[in-house]
Amino acid sequence: MIVLGLTGSIGMGKSTTARMFAEAGVPVHDSDEAVHRLYAGKAAPLVEAAFPGVTDAGVVDRARLGARVLGDTDALKRLEAIIHPLVRADAEAFLAKHRNAGESVVVLDIPLLFETGGRPRVDKVVVVTAPAEVQRERVLARPGMTEAKLAAILARQVPDADKRRRADFVIDTGQGMDAARAQVDAIIAELIGSRLPDTSG
Repeated sequence: MIVLGLTGSIGMGKSTTARMFAEAGVPVHDSDEAVHRLYAGKAAPLVEAAFPGVTDAGVVDRARLGARVLGDTDALKRLEAIIHPLVRADAEAFLAKHRNAGESVVVLDIPLLFETGGRPRVDKVVVVTAPAEVQRERVLARPGMTEAKLAAILARQVPDADKRRRADFVIDTGQGMDAARAQVDAIIAELIGSRLPDTSG
């Protein structure tokens, strides 16, 4: 089974691209979705213990938590020390399930793949990119986003150019959805082709 790591900086279209892989029949483990589940489950008491007052009815309130950790390096490190191992365990269970089912390709959608040292966990890396002005426009259109917040987030992410240089595949979402979908389909075809036995001899 080929494990494809999908990553990209904020606003590059990674979530949309992940959906395209899923629509093409490739199982996708979404780290952000896993965090949402964990914040409503086993992570909630751990996060509340570390940051009292950030849960409501046993569920982490992301706005309250964000207000406590964004821009505070030590607080972010404490949060990541709680969340990252839980998300990784969730991903390992996903991989085991699909390996047992005989899947040929799966996707791990890991927003901070390079930043968290996740490269050894995957066989190939897809980096989703877009022109900087498109990225900025998309992110600033999000509710509650400001120039300062965007700057703080980008400061923690490996620059897009570095990610592209380290990628096995690059998908440019700046050219529209149809072009991105064609790139997704080409990657799947190449990976599945690489798993087929060579009958040419």
